Amino acid sequence: MMFFRIAKPIFLRRLPLCFVAMLVVATQSLGQAAPSGEPQSETVRGTVINAVTQAPIPRVLVVTSDDRAGVLTDGEGRFEITLPAPESGSAVGGMIFSGGHSGRPWPYARHGSAYWFDARKPGFLDDPNGRVHVAPSSGDDLTITLIPEAIIKGRITLASGDAPLGVMVQLFSRQVREGLPRWTPSSTVRANSAGEFRFAELEPGSYRLATQEYMDNDPLTNIPGSQVYGFPPVYYPGASDFSAASTIELTAGQEFQADISLARQPYYPVKIPVAGAETTGGLNISVQGQRGPGYRLGQNAAQQAIVGLLPNGIYVVEASTFGQNSVSGSVNIRVNGAAVDGPALTLVPKSSVRLDVREEFTDTSWNTSASWNDGKHTFSLHGPRIYLQATVESADDLEQPRFGTIRPPTGSNDDSLVIEDLSPGRYWLRLHTSRGYIASATQGSTDLLRQPLTIGSSTATPIEVRVRDDVAELDGTVATLALQSATAPGDGSADAAAVWMYLVPLPGGSGEFREITVSSGSEFTSPGMAPGDYRVLAFSTAQPRLPYRDAEAMKAYESKGPVVHLAAGQKTTVQVETISSE
Repeated sequence: MMFFRIAKPIFLRRLPLCFVAMLVVATQSLGQAAPSGEPQSETVRGTVINAVTQAPIPRVLVVTSDDRAGVLTDGEGRFEITLPAPESGSAVGGMIFSGGHSGRPWPYARHGSAYWFDARKPGFLDDPNGRVHVAPSSGDDLTITLIPEAIIKGRITLASGDAPLGVMVQLFSRQVREGLPRWTPSSTVRANSAGEFRFAELEPGSYRLATQEYMDNDPLTNIPGSQVYGFPPVYYPGASDFSAASTIELTAGQEFQADISLARQPYYPVKIPVAGAETTGGLNISVQGQRGPGYRLGQNAAQQAIVGLLPNGIYVVEASTFGQNSVSGSVNIRVNGAAVDGPALTLVPKSSVRLDVREEFTDTSWNTSASWNDGKHTFSLHGPRIYLQATVESADDLEQPRFGTIRPPTGSNDDSLVIEDLSPGRYWLRLHTSRGYIASATQGSTDLLRQPLTIGSSTATPIEVRVRDDVAELDGTVATLALQSATAPGDGSADAAAVWMYLVPLPGGSGEFREITVSSGSEFTSPGMAPGDYRVLAFSTAQPRLPYRDAEAMKAYESKGPVVHLAAGQKTTVQVETISSE
């Protein structure tokens, strides 16, 4: 007789044409013990079901993570897999390694009494809210849930009726990064000779489509010296502006038809001289139309120019060199029925911004040291360099990703905090401190904890950062604690109860977002909190896409968790109900 305890699937790994659901099975023999030192084989039974329809899924491959044992589900989605007895091997940290496999996340199938499995079938994805249930008695089955893939397919048509062979279609997905929803370029496919395209293996979510430029390649009309024609980007269903494009809301298993029609337009030569730096090493060039992305220009190093073709419109052309100490520049151009020659794009050194930190600490006993090694010398760090981290990332959708971090110290006495090599644009400032909390971060009258940082073409005004240590503390209980896995292989634990808690600052107030994992019991404590007003949310599964910085999106959670006020130097107690992720 065997007793099975099941933990939450905790790893998603994409394989060709299939998706993977992983689960842990912890086993304990309730029958007669085997002779000392003699390994036992064990049998696991279960069913794989569709998370949407609850119907069983036949022909799913269920295997141990090291591929030593596996079986296909039958016509009713059921499987029975005999786990091999553990082989003798080297024990490292309590783990029994049974042989490595290239590309595998963990080169073993057994860790103590825990087994790791994959469930794979083309057309299905791991269910992020999946539950694997089994009662504590022998003979009860495991239940593995997979969600069916969503698909976007469509057809590109030209007004002329010609086949648009080779049109590239770009998919954009709405992703939450650092608590903010942003449109992020996803995969790109090429339409076939019939103009058909298809995006498969999509998760439920929000998507948009756009075509990329497509030049008219008809040899009968492409006469040297004659007018050149092409098809500018179109944003589904037929918008010329990305902001006006329709958002496709996909549900699990949905198949969406998205047809797009392209309009032929004249294109004109564009030549933008580049000044200010030697460009033979190559340029990173981006073209943003007033309508959105999808346009392209190239570099003519011999002419020290950016060249190409564009239709009528207004464009921002940006260019930068690669590597350290890079330079960048941008220029606005207008195409209006004729070739464009200039204005010049001047490359200049990128900007920097200094962080001036004002410490308002009451604790004088804090004593932590740190050092930095540049490969040749080791420097002792002082002051905020020890505990403060700062990064910036581009704040605008659909632009080239831009990032920056505090530069390393240039010498033993360099305690300055400077973010270098920033191209002009808008950035989100992200601060993290291991001492106290960030009380404020401002640039002039701009609150950089809630508003973007604007970088121009010269050294920016310093950022004023205040750090304090009169922290608050929050403790309490979780009223409902779901059984989920909060552990990974190698931690010595097969399963654990877990709830994911999120402390979200209310709009317009102070406070810093905090994530807490309650891994056992129902009580929690979160010391070192920034004072402010928070909404406390508890979930039975992790919420990596929680839009906690989007006030409009967070209105959906107004009734989901209590609001607490954390006063400086005080402790507050709260009781939270777990939100089901089903």
